[in-house]
Amino acid sequence: MSATGDPEQHASSDVASAPADFASLLQAAFVHHQSGRASEAAALYKRILQHDGHHADAMHFLGVLACDVGDLPAGIDLIEKSLQLYPNAIYYNNLGNMRARGRDLRGAIDAYQHAIALAPDYAEAYSNLGYVQREAGDPMSAIDSCDTAVQLKPSYAEGWVNLGNAFFDLGTDDAALRHYMKALELNPNHAQAHNNVGNILVKYGRPADAEPCYRRALMLQPNVAFLHNNLGSVLRDQGRLDEAIASYRQAVSLDPGYAEANSNLLLLLNTHPRVSQTEQLEEARAFGAHQAAKAGPYEHVRPTAGAARRLRVGFVSGDLHSHPVGFFLESVLRHLDPARLELVAYVSRLREDSLTQRLKSCFTAWYDVSRLDDDACARRIHVDGIDILVDLSGHTNHNRLAVFARKPAPIQATWLGYFATTGIAAIDYVIADRHVLPADEAAHFVETPWRLPHAYLCFTPPDEAIEAGPLPALERGAITFGCFNHLVKLNDAVIALWSRVLHAVPNARLLLKTKQLDDPSVRTATLERFGAHGVAREQLMLEGQSPRAELLASYNRIDIALDPFPYTGGTTSVEALWMGVPVLTRRGDRFLSHVGESILNTVGLSEWIARDDEDYVAKAVYFSASMAQLAGLRATLRDRLAASPLCDAPLFARHLEDAFQNMWALHAAASHDHARDRRSGIADSTSLEDAPDRTGRNFA
Repeated sequence: MSATGDPEQHASSDVASAPADFASLLQAAFVHHQSGRASEAAALYKRILQHDGHHADAMHFLGVLACDVGDLPAGIDLIEKSLQLYPNAIYYNNLGNMRARGRDLRGAIDAYQHAIALAPDYAEAYSNLGYVQREAGDPMSAIDSCDTAVQLKPSYAEGWVNLGNAFFDLGTDDAALRHYMKALELNPNHAQAHNNVGNILVKYGRPADAEPCYRRALMLQPNVAFLHNNLGSVLRDQGRLDEAIASYRQAVSLDPGYAEANSNLLLLLNTHPRVSQTEQLEEARAFGAHQAAKAGPYEHVRPTAGAARRLRVGFVSGDLHSHPVGFFLESVLRHLDPARLELVAYVSRLREDSLTQRLKSCFTAWYDVSRLDDDACARRIHVDGIDILVDLSGHTNHNRLAVFARKPAPIQATWLGYFATTGIAAIDYVIADRHVLPADEAAHFVETPWRLPHAYLCFTPPDEAIEAGPLPALERGAITFGCFNHLVKLNDAVIALWSRVLHAVPNARLLLKTKQLDDPSVRTATLERFGAHGVAREQLMLEGQSPRAELLASYNRIDIALDPFPYTGGTTSVEALWMGVPVLTRRGDRFLSHVGESILNTVGLSEWIARDDEDYVAKAVYFSASMAQLAGLRATLRDRLAASPLCDAPLFARHLEDAFQNMWALHAAASHDHARDRRSGIADSTSLEDAPDRTGRNFA
């Protein structure tokens, strides 16, 4: 069998010479094995073992076959027994592969090291060792191992790919790219290398250049789900939403359990103006049902009714750094009462900065779960005795919704990082407010709404001391609109409406600033999208990403921020208000499109909420003609925001504490009633779907 640098490798059997009368049977078994005829191969391996129970090759490759068909424990047991009969490098290498497949990384490393001890020039074993060292979070050792592999065998393309991956983990993108290109020089048909070059180009902010890399990989391996997912993401970042949705659907069809592709699909369906709320909810429910089918919930100790105590609250997030989640979380955490709540962090992505260090001080424990599989992560949380587990991601990047499906905590909630239902029935509550989740829209969620008294967001003012400047229109003599949101939010309906605004306001121009516009081809495509509506190129200023201080300073170049739809701004909208820039938003029909309404209502700017497209254009024209009013608002808006509930962290913290304590009290009371009913023989016949409080009860 072929040997590659991937941990799925199988070695060829040129060891432990078989007796002559078994040689032909063994060769026939290998042919069946390589051709995917598992039952025929297994029958021949077993036939040999019936005559010779100590035939090492037959035992070993029967074990490999068992692993290939999904029975890892039995297969690994056979491989280990074959090594007792005949210890050799190839057997140990295969043992490492199978242990790695079962996520026994330490065991895999030990097996590869045994292989290398027996065969110091075994390049494939060094490369495989490097792969698993990466998976174990040790990129420096991975670089050493993979470098040894390519030194031993310079023509080994897979070794160069693994070496590139190790550099990629360290953030050394240029070195990673050089090694991927070396692999493609050796093997132009290496699909993974094409994919990895695409990944580097995405990091460089060049999604249009990454697209042909993913398409080339798909030509070589059309049935690999993650390649379709990666293609979908670069299509999304170019604003090609329908094509992106098709790619995500293809990924899900190839691998229905592929959580990342499912989440990307659901995220994008939420933002598409032609996808109904019903369709989005059905897709989310299907995802939740699939996750529930794979996960058995944990049994939890039932609390004593009415017993008030300090609660252990776990937060699961990959965004505990300079990210919108971190910005909205920081001031709240600092003001939570440690006598009421003990906070535990479960970090799903290792990325740290100065904000991370400040957030860490708010938690009694901080666990990296980025390399734990869903079962191990759920066990960790359950063993920790978490009372309330809070998802801060929803279907955004680095989420662990599959962990929540296992119900590791008795109460689970989703808050802050997402704007629609997760589809996970094991999540009890969605934390919201009356603006983003009115009573008549509760049926959009599988979770029960828990509405906070004011906004569901609390903004942490930025550390950067950037003052709000004078109204730019006073100097220019005309209005400059702006939007700093992700380009995916600028769907065709948004482009059409904003083009109407630019035509309706004399000499108006529009500044767009977002990381996708670092790519020249995306800038060109964006100009063409507006150009199709008659907007001249000189009316548009297109800029890429900047550090936060520079981003905030850029608000001093715009007079009015335009909010996209249905996916409105969140952080960008509050940052605009902080910099004295009012935001024009449009009323929506779901949580996602109500976020702008919640922000403006909380600050007392309800007049900036348009009823529909016509009102949006009319308000843009009216406010643009009122420069004195705009200048006065700009001078007072930061103080107005700071005095509102959006920046009142102590008040918000009390409300959040009360929410968690009241959730626990309801759970304790329900547990008490359930225990009483069981003692009296009363059956629990009411499902969550039938319970009247499941849709619309305001728990605030």
